[in-house]
Amino acid sequence: MLTAKRIAEKISFYFSLCLIIACFIYISLILMIPGELVLLEGEEYVYRYQGIFPLSISTDAGIDGIIQLLSAGKQEDDDYGVQSAVVLKSNRRGSIELTVSILDLIPLKTVKVEVIPNSRLVVCGNTVGIKLDVDGILVVGVMEVETTDGRRVLPVRDTGIKTGDFITHVNGVKIENVNDLIAQIEVSQGKKISIRYRRGETFNDIVVQPVISIDDKKYHIGLWVRDNTAGIGTLTFYDKDTLHFGALGHGITDLDTGVLIPAKSGEILESNILAVKKSRNGTPGELKGIFDENKARLGTVSVNSAQGVYGKLTRALTHVIPERLYPIAVRSQVREGPATMLANVIGKEICEYEIEIQKISTRNANGTKGMIIKITDQRLLDITGGIVQGMSGSPIIQGGRIVGALTHVLVNDPSRGYGIFIECMVKKMYENRELNRNVDAMKNIDAINNRAS
Repeated sequence: MLTAKRIAEKISFYFSLCLIIACFIYISLILMIPGELVLLEGEEYVYRYQGIFPLSISTDAGIDGIIQLLSAGKQEDDDYGVQSAVVLKSNRRGSIELTVSILDLIPLKTVKVEVIPNSRLVVCGNTVGIKLDVDGILVVGVMEVETTDGRRVLPVRDTGIKTGDFITHVNGVKIENVNDLIAQIEVSQGKKISIRYRRGETFNDIVVQPVISIDDKKYHIGLWVRDNTAGIGTLTFYDKDTLHFGALGHGITDLDTGVLIPAKSGEILESNILAVKKSRNGTPGELKGIFDENKARLGTVSVNSAQGVYGKLTRALTHVIPERLYPIAVRSQVREGPATMLANVIGKEICEYEIEIQKISTRNANGTKGMIIKITDQRLLDITGGIVQGMSGSPIIQGGRIVGALTHVLVNDPSRGYGIFIECMVKKMYENRELNRNVDAMKNIDAINNRAS
């Protein structure tokens, strides 16, 4: 006969077991539901749900026709249950949030749905020279200064400034380039100067006393700095109507510090690939080329982000590359299997090579590692040994659509690498375009105000 204590223990055990199972199911459902969806204007997305609990999806009342929620037996509703599948039909560009819950009682997840224009892009694949001017003066190193009396001192010691910071002002004067910084240090004649620097989104102020170096008899503060960078990458696409472009698929970082470089301005130029250093297991290769600086620049750079480099062309590139127009594929349309990639690894020639999309990630959907690809075309493997530096941004084509761009190589297997979904780059391009519109609007307002005054 069970005692009251034994019964209580059994009840407690089964209750705990049920609680663990419920938590496991709850977490599994959260992981199963995407946190963000990108839809193409005018197209439908089918989300298939397989679970034991019916889900309900609700939207804000003010979605203003951005999307319609459709399901079996219903044509449109703002709050309904989902048993097996739901269809999201996009009507116009915009973004909304959907709230997913169990039985309309237990909230699970908020899903951001963004609708982007269903446009066709000019797919490129040509390498370009990229020059960036840094927004601020990047600190790339700290060094002691040997003074004229034989001492070795570090003027910035204990000030907090370090490698990866960006100097923006000296004595209240905005610093545009390294020469400005040198001039402000020299004009101090050894008196203390105030320096403002940026780390992330935070600004800090310090005071430093320059000292004369025995090497050049000039004043120094003990910092190595840089105000620009340059390299070769691949242009992914541009919008034929607006001439806005996207390239690389990942950001340009400083070689010494690894810091993502904030772009004050920049430009892209024609380039010519002269040679290839082949990739080998454990050692990435690279494209070796030159900028065609005697020719007019192809465009200007306004954004260097984690998802790539963005800006505007001076004109369409029909004089440089053939005009290949492709519709966009969103993440839900990308499939594991055969695909092709456009790459420029010899001279200025762009060739289409066979690849395989081996894995599609749902965890890194907005990052630069949304998919894993493998080069299967022996022609490209013979030339490069796999993926090499400079190929980042090479567009990936599948099913007649541009689906992504190459971003990184797997060092231990250079035939394989990562790619970014093209939807991420397109979103960033539109963000950049809106930013430029706002800047242009502010310039127009300032011009009107100046004329009025």
